[in-house]
Amino acid sequence: MIQFGTGGWRAVIADEFTKANIRLLTAGLCSLMHEEGLDGSQVCVGYDRRFLSKESAHWVAEVLAGYGYHAMMVNRSSPTPLIMFTVKMLGLPYGMAVTASHNPAIYNGIKVFTAGGRDADQGVTAKIEAHIRTVDPEKIASVDYDEAVRLGMVEEIYPFNEYIDSILQFVDVDRIKRARLRIAIDPMYGVSQSCLRTILLTCRCDVDVIHEQHDTLFGGKMPAPSEDTLRILSGYVVDNCCHLGIATDGDADRLGVIDENGHYVPANTLLVLLYYYLLQYRGWKGPCVRNNSTTCLLDRVAADFGESCHEVPVGFKHISAKMAETGAIIGGESSGGLAVRGHIAGKDGIYAAALLVEMLAVTGKSVSQLYGEITDKYGMLFYEDGAYAMTPARKADLRRRLFEEKRLPDFGREITRVSYDDGCKVYFADDSWVICRFSGTEPLLRIAAEGNTRAQAASHLQTWKNALEI
Repeated sequence: MIQFGTGGWRAVIADEFTKANIRLLTAGLCSLMHEEGLDGSQVCVGYDRRFLSKESAHWVAEVLAGYGYHAMMVNRSSPTPLIMFTVKMLGLPYGMAVTASHNPAIYNGIKVFTAGGRDADQGVTAKIEAHIRTVDPEKIASVDYDEAVRLGMVEEIYPFNEYIDSILQFVDVDRIKRARLRIAIDPMYGVSQSCLRTILLTCRCDVDVIHEQHDTLFGGKMPAPSEDTLRILSGYVVDNCCHLGIATDGDADRLGVIDENGHYVPANTLLVLLYYYLLQYRGWKGPCVRNNSTTCLLDRVAADFGESCHEVPVGFKHISAKMAETGAIIGGESSGGLAVRGHIAGKDGIYAAALLVEMLAVTGKSVSQLYGEITDKYGMLFYEDGAYAMTPARKADLRRRLFEEKRLPDFGREITRVSYDDGCKVYFADDSWVICRFSGTEPLLRIAAEGNTRAQAASHLQTWKNALEI
């Protein structure tokens, strides 16, 4: 069974991620497009550096061609945001990227995008799943890739220049040039190095790159920019007196940052920094959007500027939808993904990185100095989280306890409300909170908490762990 999660369909290679299932998924999308009256449409297809990604993208294109659709194939490994941008730029109804984003190397997957370059929402993915169930695997139409290219059913493209130019037009290139910054980049063996290097060199930054070679095992680590995985980048920033260290996940839609002192900058902090910068220094106006596992410091910043902060379930499709609905200027999540108004309607680690560099150039302040300016105004909140592996049986047991029996532990403080919109989130009278939810991309239970002290946040998290016997 092919099931989409919060970030597309992901599965273990050679288990559920197989040629047969890739063909099934593509045939299901073709069936949906036929139902929507889109016969003969163009569909952008791209892929990252994971094992089998290129081959899988070709299998997708073969099936698209078999059903009479035109595959616009990005002909080298590219960032997922570039695929989304291309869908928007060319006015296409759909796009597909072969990637498992930040998942371990044994995974691969497919993300589907809709018109405007947006992540397919739950309504669309549910329709694709329904159409997949109607497909006879033995009767899937396809055309050999090379033959499809010869027939013009597959067109190989590389919209690198257009994507880079779209980012450069949004940032203050002249201010960055004058700042003479030195930036270290860690693409984590993924696909961001060409884009980031080109943007930063155009802005006359000194650029150093580590971990840029093609390694389908990602150096033996998760291709997710976290404090643990960015220790080498941290040391490099300090040893080489860099102003900033920038890392992106495997498909470059998420961002990780090391400040000038070699300290990891949590995604929550990064989101607050950029929202504050857009309001205070760029003079933008508008609300922000965050998911239910992301810092409420954003709410304090928004309120100070007479704006609102909207909370949505986890999954960037929810953030994109709420941004479009409210005209929000930024939306993001605690896992490192964020989007800014005016670019693509989805997360883009490369654009976020360029905006962060502009922030240093325009303010003349380091990351730590600017965050100090923010916490002097709004105080500090402390965030703790954890992820715990789940077997199917254990997940079923905890799901019953959390969402059917709705058993809450005694947190020893006043609860103002409990939300079951996405997981179980408990809000306290002192503005602290804790949430338990099952991951939509991995077999994990995630717990996150925020408090007015680090001990308080840790206590909220530990109380849930004790109650759930984790």
